[in-house]
Amino acid sequence: MNINNISNSNQIEQKNSKNTNLTDQSFSDILNKTLGELNDVQQKADKAVADLATGEVKDLHQAAIAIGKAETSMKLMLEVRNKAISAYKEIARTQL
Repeated sequence: MNINNISNSNQIEQKNSKNTNLTDQSFSDILNKTLGELNDVQQKADKAVADLATGEVKDLHQAAIAIGKAETSMKLMLEVRNKAISAYKEIARTQL
């Protein structure tokens, strides 16, 4: 057996264990974790905006990146929400 084959099989096992961890979590757990991360990003962006307003900004580039991340994260969460609402409405229309 080749050493490359052994390292490749180890990498595959590690990837599979990471995927198993994701599937072990419930949808609500993943959603709560993601909302917590979104909240953290939003708070960093708010702090960056406050620092810009007060002139305490040390790095304008980092502040702009924080604000951009917050905007993108919020757009993503809004799209997820819209898809979830659409799926719920579709299920509600289904006749039994």
